[in-house]
Amino acid sequence: MCLAVPMQLVEITGEGTGRVNAGGVKADVSLIMTPDVKIGDYLIIHAGFSIEALDPEEAQIRLDLFKELAEATKDEEYN
Repeated sequence: MCLAVPMQLVEITGEGTGRVNAGGVKADVSLIMTPDVKIGDYLIIHAGFSIEALDPEEAQIRLDLFKELAEATKDEEYN
């Protein structure tokens, strides 16, 4: 299963690379597929690549859904 996570660009670290953050989780990603993004933009991150920029309202909707899912499954055990 693949999961693309919305994260906010907090730093451009080099040519075509940046650092993103979501809820305190930070990652270095490639910006090669989204070259026009700016610090503060929300991006869809998949497999270490920014694949799409989101407007802030859409990003918040998606982040809220991830939070709801995490809360709904936090007490489940996985084998």
